[in-house]
Amino acid sequence: MRDVGVSGLGVLTPIGVTPDTFWKALADPFPHFAPPTSCPQVGVPVGEILATDLVAESVLPRPSLCDRSALLAVAAARDALDDASLTADDCEPDRVAVIVGSGAAGVATIEEQYDLLYRRRRPRVSPLTVPKMMNSAAASWIATAFGFQGPAFCVSSACASATHAIGIAAGLVASGVVDVAVCGGTESCLAEGPLRAWHALGVLTKDTCRPFSAGRTGLVLAEGAGMLVLESAGHARARGFVPRASVVGSGWSADAGHLTRPSADGMARAMTKALREAALRPDEIDYINAHGTGTPSNDPAEVAALRAVFGAGSVPVMSSTKGTTGHSLGASGGIEAVAALLAMEYGVAPPTANFDGPDPECDLYCVPNVAVEHPMRTVMSNSFAFGGLNASVVFQRI
Repeated sequence: MRDVGVSGLGVLTPIGVTPDTFWKALADPFPHFAPPTSCPQVGVPVGEILATDLVAESVLPRPSLCDRSALLAVAAARDALDDASLTADDCEPDRVAVIVGSGAAGVATIEEQYDLLYRRRRPRVSPLTVPKMMNSAAASWIATAFGFQGPAFCVSSACASATHAIGIAAGLVASGVVDVAVCGGTESCLAEGPLRAWHALGVLTKDTCRPFSAGRTGLVLAEGAGMLVLESAGHARARGFVPRASVVGSGWSADAGHLTRPSADGMARAMTKALREAALRPDEIDYINAHGTGTPSNDPAEVAALRAVFGAGSVPVMSSTKGTTGHSLGASGGIEAVAALLAMEYGVAPPTANFDGPDPECDLYCVPNVAVEHPMRTVMSNSFAFGGLNASVVFQRI
């Protein structure tokens, strides 16, 4: 894959709602996790966006029609388009794609309406429930907000959703189907029902997320959105714009096995396919933003996969940013793509926060606790999901 530029970045997370504030918090992390404001009785820490400037009133005249996940998506898309200095007037509207990943869209809406129906015994729910809860809503609202009329849809592959969306969007641009694609992921799942469901699964930590470390006890759920504007080289050149980087490869695989137990083989296949599409050798990857959830089972499997692909003694510098951001499920791949791209731009590997000591099963260097200067030309971002769905994407400096 060549000639697919990354022209703009937009990100909203618990640690920052612009690329600049997001990066500063990644490079110098401190805890942001706390009980959810809407349901502290659940008793688990989460990563919640508390900033007030989230909804894109400037482009959505009636934000009340949107679920929170769609609001986050539109706001991140707006920022990415601004970063790319791109408006609908700069494009042919039917040659702009919108591809959004989300693991479980409309969760806040469903929770709100079920509360009315089952707890408060109201006989009816809002007629807006279906439009707000449907998985495709985020893509529809981005297309509507900015007047884009090309392919627009959502991808739902659990925690790999956004990375799949970026790969699909890059393919559409590379093939010439579209000139521009807005892509990434969004998720807002911090309602009581979903949190209790994740707690019942036994994968949530009681205190903080410690990827790859000996004392890791689970993940921290978070909300957020991360969006990229991808653009063909010809389209960028015609408007005199120089993209920030290029998408050079993506790879996907399915474990075809256990729904919740990760497979190192499946992870390795996705990374290998991404390298193959990028026409790169393993030793040409300079940094990897790992999936790194901080659960007892994911991290050793990912370490085994990295060793299989890159060689036991040759794994590139890697780290997990989920110790700082939390795990935003379907949005995580979009947020982590932004993190990997900024790491490449700054020449700094962001740290794996909350690292409390090495685990013999995860004995790779993961930039524990403190960022390190590390010049980079090519970076990889990994997302490995429940259901055995794996995705990797590779970016390169132009």
